[in-house]
Amino acid sequence: QVQVVESGGGSVQPGGSLRLSCAASGTDSSNFPVNWYRQAPGKQLELVASITGTGFTNYADSVKGRFTIFRDSYGTAVSLQMNGLNPEDTAVYYCYVFSGLRQYWGQGTQVTVSS
Repeated sequence: QVQVVESGGGSVQPGGSLRLSCAASGTDSSNFPVNWYRQAPGKQLELVASITGTGFTNYADSVKGRFTIFRDSYGTAVSLQMNGLNPEDTAVYYCYVFSGLRQYWGQGTQVTVSS
């Protein structure tokens, strides 16, 4: 049984940093592709970052240069380093894990950026 757990959300002042983690357990594979999405109040779900099984990364224009997606050396967890946060980054962040032939959502973690 695959379990995806997110952590690292919280409140931060503008210009601050936060690191989110997406950890998968119960899977037979590692180095799985992961997408990070976010949904702000009243807005659509937005893809903000992704990493492939071979390590290719991509970012939404709104976060380029500020966010970095990376995985641990064992390939079982993916993090999203968020720097230079601004109030527009306030949202619930979700990871989406591709494992085998199935995909799994994390439970979501709240990120709030305010002064």
